[in-house]
Amino acid sequence: MNGLLVKKEGCKSGLIVLIDPDKIMPDDVASKIRIYEEQGADAFFFGSSQPVKNDIHSIAKAVKESTHIPLILFPGSSEQVTPHADGILFITLISGRNPDYLIEHHVKAAPFVKKLGLKVLPTAYLLIECGYRTSVERVSRTQPLPAANIPNIVAHALAGEMIGMRYVYLEAGSGAKNPVSPEIIRAVRSEISVPLIVGGGIRTPEYAAKLVDAGADFIVIGNILEKSDNPEAVGTFAEAVK
Repeated sequence: MNGLLVKKEGCKSGLIVLIDPDKIMPDDVASKIRIYEEQGADAFFFGSSQPVKNDIHSIAKAVKESTHIPLILFPGSSEQVTPHADGILFITLISGRNPDYLIEHHVKAAPFVKKLGLKVLPTAYLLIECGYRTSVERVSRTQPLPAANIPNIVAHALAGEMIGMRYVYLEAGSGAKNPVSPEIIRAVRSEISVPLIVGGGIRTPEYAAKLVDAGADFIVIGNILEKSDNPEAVGTFAEAVK
């Protein structure tokens, strides 16, 4: 690991806040980001599963200038790569079989990422069935892994680690009806040795705590903050997962 995404000493898990550049008002960036950090966020993910309408560079720059914790790009495509970040999740959507998300976007982005000097976090990204068709499914044109077939999910996570991915990310999708279950996390955690990131549809600190107890190393929240418009809600999640 390169130090960008590590749990603080003595903490059970890390809390990551996902910033969607199309769902934060430019005038609110500085104040919200500072509150998120003060309330206990360990890092920020930045990006969207859909094409971004706002000026992604100016918003990323404003986020970067407002925080002292890592800002890591979580791009939905190569067009979302910006120099205003510390690193990038270099995501391979191994739950799907669309070559665009297995290698094509990586090829397009690689020279730019190298030129910018962004730290790269190779990540095996697994989309898990959540009860409805998510934006990730629509954009990537892939099917999620059935939540009931836990051995298949474990096999995908293992394959990601074995081909060199340094993180495994279990994703139910933004605002998922059914978030990833503790049973899935427990099964995956028992078989992989790399850090496990979990996100999508995590609505309460209590559920986040269950995921951490099951073995999640990092919890990602975003949609719940956008809906509540209460930046201080981050504190309740931070307390629950640490």
